[in-house]
Amino acid sequence: MSDPTTRTEAGDTAPPPSGTPHVRLRGLVKRFGGVVALRGVDLDIARGEVLGLVGDNGAGKSTLIKVLTGVHPADEGTIELNGATVEMDHPDRAREFGIETIYQDLALVPTFDLPTNFFLGRELTRPLLGGLLQVTDKARMREIATNVVRDQVGLAIGNPYAPAATMSGGQRQAVAIGRALYEEAELVIMDEPTAALGVEEQEKVLDIIRRLKADGVTIVMISHTLDHVFAVADRIAVMHNGELHAVKATSEVTRTEVVGLIMGSQLHDDAA
Repeated sequence: MSDPTTRTEAGDTAPPPSGTPHVRLRGLVKRFGGVVALRGVDLDIARGEVLGLVGDNGAGKSTLIKVLTGVHPADEGTIELNGATVEMDHPDRAREFGIETIYQDLALVPTFDLPTNFFLGRELTRPLLGGLLQVTDKARMREIATNVVRDQVGLAIGNPYAPAATMSGGQRQAVAIGRALYEEAELVIMDEPTAALGVEEQEKVLDIIRRLKADGVTIVMISHTLDHVFAVADRIAVMHNGELHAVKATSEVTRTEVVGLIMGSQLHDDAA
């Protein structure tokens, strides 16, 4: 049987900036029965960088993210956050460490408005009848949700009581991102954040990513749209067949080369 922990060649990895990485993954292996979904992945993610995570369907991107966020505990390997090894065995643990994931479906309820979606499952309350009852504090929820989305994300929602189904794709992304920031997320994982959006809405989302980076938030952006990855990512990590095939500084690689890496080709560096 072949060794499932094949590592990326050193010459194919562009290191993050110096200093203790925000995230350090070493030797991550994940098996589902006889299928090896991750094969010894080593990856450092610098604090405050935007890392584009790309690869064909089935390359291992989603599994890697689910291991990092505790959805699927790793069979082998370690996860370090800010230099300390952590056990990531449940999504709640990831949230405790400031990791939030924004999936493509955004997890918004179409019939709920901005404040209700923003505080879904963690509604604010206020006392009534001298504290005998606790009722939902809708005014406070509306104020916080509106302010976070406007001031921290940078996108205004005209009518906070409009159902999510009537919001644009960019507005729904802003609500989901704002919700993550309100939870004091330090690492935001975004799954296809520009998918199914118009050109103008795509640019708004890319601007939001740039704004988050400027505020020091670490972002992992999973995307099949290389133009968007090149527009905002500092480095690009390419997954192939469960392996981390290469990590490249965006400024030092072309789209054609990244496409080749996604398809499984090797890119030989002069420094390798």
